[in-house]
Amino acid sequence: MTFGEQNTEADGHAQMDYALEKGVNFFDTAEMYSVPARQATYGSTEKIIGTWFKKSGKREEIVLASKIAGPNPNFGYMREKNDFSPASIKYALDKSLQRLQTDYIDLYQLHWPERKTNFFGQRGFKVQDDVWEDNIRLVLETLEGFIKEGKIKHIGLSNETPWGIMRFLEESKYKHLPKIKTVQNPYSLLNRLFEGGSAEICMRENVGLLAYSPLAFGVLSGKFLTGFDHPNARIRLFPQFSRYNSAECTEATKSYSQIAKKHGISLAQMALAFVNQQAFVSSNIIGATNLAQLKENITSIDVVLSEEIINEINAVHAVIPDPAP
Repeated sequence: MTFGEQNTEADGHAQMDYALEKGVNFFDTAEMYSVPARQATYGSTEKIIGTWFKKSGKREEIVLASKIAGPNPNFGYMREKNDFSPASIKYALDKSLQRLQTDYIDLYQLHWPERKTNFFGQRGFKVQDDVWEDNIRLVLETLEGFIKEGKIKHIGLSNETPWGIMRFLEESKYKHLPKIKTVQNPYSLLNRLFEGGSAEICMRENVGLLAYSPLAFGVLSGKFLTGFDHPNARIRLFPQFSRYNSAECTEATKSYSQIAKKHGISLAQMALAFVNQQAFVSSNIIGATNLAQLKENITSIDVVLSEEIINEINAVHAVIPDPAP
C-alpha cells in the first residue's frame, strides 16, 4: 500500500522481484491504495502491480488479493456510492482488473463493513444510528456471479467483527453460497484482540486470518526507540495514523524489545515470528518501504520462538494488553 506514495514504480517492481525470488507468492492490495487515500493516488498501487505483471509475465505465479472499499464520506471520487450493491461491486472489480492488468483476482475482499461497527481502532461498543439493512445474502449472490464469470476465485472479509464473520458464514452455509476463505484484520504484539473471539471462529470454521500491520506501522521494528526521529517513517509523514504511537504502545514496545535483545534476535523478527506461529494465521502480510526492511521481514520465517520467549511475551501482554486496538 506504499507503492505510489512512499515507493515509486521502480521500487515496487524491485520489491516484488525480490519477494518472489525468496518464495513469497501472495500479494495483497486494495482499490483505495496507496495510503493515505486521496484522489491523486487512487488506484496507484494496483497500477504498479499491473505494470509488474505485464513486464515480468509472472501473473500465474502470484496469488493476488485486492479489496473493494466500504462506505466513507471522503471517497466520493471512487464511485457514485461506496456501498456493496451489485452495481458498486461490479464497477470496483472491473476497475481493479483494469489497473492490475489481469483477467481475475484470486481473493476479493470487502475492505471494511458496510454497517456501522467497531473497526480501525475503536474501543468499546455503543448503539449507533445505523440505517443499514442486512444485505449479506445479496452481496454473496453478487460475488458468486463474478466467481462464475471467472473474474474472482475466492472471497474474504477485512476489518470484520466476530458477528460479521459468523453472519457471512451462516448465509453461505444455509443458502449454499460462496464461503469466505479469509478475514484480514490487524494482529500484532500490540493488538491481539483477534484472539478474543474471532480466532476460535477461524479455527472451527476453517477461515484463515491474513494478519495486517504485524509490525504496527514500523513501531515493532524498534526504530523509534533509538533516539532518531525517522522523518520518512509512515507515522511521521502521516500523523493522522495514530493507532500505534500512544504512550502505552511505546511502553509495551520497550518491553518487547528487551525480550528480543535478551534472546539475541531483532525485535522485528520476533514480532513477525510471533504472528507466524499462530495456528489461525494463514498469511502474515508484511510491508516494507525498502529492500533492507523487506529482507529482514522475509527471513523472519526461519525464526521459531521458544516457549520461554512466548511466556515472556505473554507476561508483557498481561500487563499492557492491546494498546493499539
